[in-house]
Amino acid sequence: MIETLVQGLLLGGLYSLFALGLSLMFGVMRLTNTAQGDFIVLGGFAAIAAATQFSLHPSLAALLLLPVAFGVGYALQRYVLNGTLGRDPLPSLVVTFGLSIVVQNALLEVFSADPRSLDSGGLNTQSLTLGSITLGVLPLLIFGVAVACTAGLQWLFARTSLGRSFRAVSDDREIAELMGLSASRIYALATGIAFVLIAIAGSLQAMRTTVSPSDGPLLLLFAFEAVIIGGMGSFWGTFAGAMLLGVTQQIGFRIDPGWGLWAGHVMFLAVLVVRPQGLFPRTRG
Repeated sequence: MIETLVQGLLLGGLYSLFALGLSLMFGVMRLTNTAQGDFIVLGGFAAIAAATQFSLHPSLAALLLLPVAFGVGYALQRYVLNGTLGRDPLPSLVVTFGLSIVVQNALLEVFSADPRSLDSGGLNTQSLTLGSITLGVLPLLIFGVAVACTAGLQWLFARTSLGRSFRAVSDDREIAELMGLSASRIYALATGIAFVLIAIAGSLQAMRTTVSPSDGPLLLLFAFEAVIIGGMGSFWGTFAGAMLLGVTQQIGFRIDPGWGLWAGHVMFLAVLVVRPQGLFPRTRG
C-alpha cells in the first residue's frame, strides 16, 4: 500500500503539470482553456519533431521549445483570446473548443494517428530502490519539476511586480487599467507563461509514454479534475488536487486494473458535491 501511495503521488506530479497552465489562465482571466489537453499533446509532438529533425538531445529540444511556446501563447491571447473575454464565458469556451479541433486535425495531418514518444535517454527505464519500494527516475524527475513549477508560480504571484499586476487585473480590470496597467498585455503575458508550462508538460508526457493526436481530451479531463478538486486559481491547491487524483487512481488500479480512472472520476464528483469551490480555493486580496 505504501508503494501504491508513492506511485500515486508521482502520477499526481504529472497531473499537476497538466493543470497548472489551466489554473493560471483561469486565475488571471477567468478563462477556461478547453484546448489545454490538445496543446499539451502539441507540445509533446513539437519536442519530438525538434529532437528528430535537428538531432537534438531530448532535454535540449524541450528547453528550446519553451521560448517558442511563450511566443505562441502571448500572440494567441493578445490577438485572439482577448477578444472573447467578458462577463459571458461562452465565447472563450467556443473559441478554445474550436482551437482544440484545429490542433487535433492538424496533428493527424502532419503526424498521422500513430502514437509516438520522445527518447528520454534511458531515464524511462532507470529506477531507484528505497527499501522495498522501487521508484522510476523519470517519474521522480517529473515530480520534482512539478514542485518547482508550482513553487515558482506561487513566488511569481506573491513576490514580484508582475505577480501583483496579475492579481490586480484579476481582481478588478477596470481599476487596474485606471492605475496605468494594460490588461490585454498582462493577460498575454499570463498565457505565455501558461504555454511554457504546457510545453514542459507535453515534453515530459512524451518522454514518459507515447502520445497521439487523440489524447488531448483525456489530458484535459485530468487537468480539469485536478484544478476543480484543489480550487480554481490556487496553485498549491491545484498541486494538492493532482496528488489526490493520482493517489485515488493508483488505489483503484490496485483493486482492479479497470477501476483506476473510474475511481478518480468518482472522487472528483464527491469533492464537487461536498465542496464545489474546491479544497483550497484562492482567496482574493
